[in-house]
Amino acid sequence: MDDYGPDIITISDEDGVEYELEVLARLEYEGTDYLALTPADADEPEEMEVSILKCVEEDGEEVLLAVEDETELENVYAAFMDLMYEEDETPES
Repeated sequence: MDDYGPDIITISDEDGVEYELEVLARLEYEGTDYLALTPADADEPEEMEVSILKCVEEDGEEVLLAVEDETELENVYAAFMDLMYEEDETPES
């Protein structure tokens, strides 16, 4: 866990509804950045719903988009799992 607390972002959907999300991890995969996010208000691990969104730049601003391609989503999900397990296996000093 980060010593500075969770990384919380606020995003708006196409209807202007805002959501607070906690960034669980950020990953670059094949030249594109992706974020693994969960609702900031999820209290219990079993309530956690994780979403993977693609970061793209539009008009100089970072925009988060849903990953539409199923193969791309599966590959990025696998890369996130590898990253998470790699962090869990880091030996403690």
